[in-house]
Amino acid sequence: MLTISDRLIIPRHQLVFQTTRASGPGGQHVNKTDSAVWLRFDYRASTVLPDHYKEGLERMQDSRVHDGFILIRAERHRSQDMNRQEALERLRELLQKSAERPKNRRPTRPTRSSQQKRVNTKKHKGALKASRRAPTGD
Repeated sequence: MLTISDRLIIPRHQLVFQTTRASGPGGQHVNKTDSAVWLRFDYRASTVLPDHYKEGLERMQDSRVHDGFILIRAERHRSQDMNRQEALERLRELLQKSAERPKNRRPTRPTRSSQQKRVNTKKHKGALKASRRAPTGD
């Protein structure tokens, strides 16, 4: 099981682990052992994950979240068990981040001085460009 918060615990049977060969460190046995771990979590089908977590995951712009699944690949360590722990930790962080509510934006208007600065800057740049032109023959 994976503990996300005081009230949220994801049971182990909802997490699917798959092992593959890692491209990173591994020593002599790098081409023989499956030390990399893929973690797959179907968050849409999860019965324990609250709706606000699911909505947060849908809003996220994260490459690990797509089509109702979270896919995490961990291959930093030589040990399969350590990679499994790292994948679980990354899933925990991702779910905690998805629970954060985005701040509501309060629309503001530009101040009068900022509007005036903008106009003055535009006039100055226009005058600068006009001074670079060739004189007209009036």
